[in-house]
Amino acid sequence: HAFKKYLPSIWILFSCSWLGSALLFIPHTGIKLFAIFYTLGNIAALASTCFLMGPLKQLKRMFEPTRLIATIVMLLCLILTLCAVFWWHKKGLAIIFCILQFLAMTCCVFSVFGNFAPAAVACIKCLS
Repeated sequence: HAFKKYLPSIWILFSCSWLGSALLFIPHTGIKLFAIFYTLGNIAALASTCFLMGPLKQLKRMFEPTRLIATIVMLLCLILTLCAVFWWHKKGLAIIFCILQFLAMTCCVFSVFGNFAPAAVACIKCLS
């Protein structure tokens, strides 16, 4: 029953993801909008896990030694992406920070399920 309860939310977030990707193709402002919505999506993803485990437990887990570097990089990239878009007006830099956000979030997720290195090696092997 819980899955049916969350299904509309999952569908809305999935649709927003597609919309965010489609924003890339809008001339002149697409990259900017993508970077903004990608960053907001990552902030929403972080906030959503607070509902599952509570904000204090979430913060404690984010700053555990196995996730510390990835957490700091991710939080910095969230801020720097928005700086690149709103203050520095550097679209290319914003995309680089989005890629770094993705990589840092990936490291955080892998560290939840065990050591990052074995998971990263497995992913690389799958891609090759």
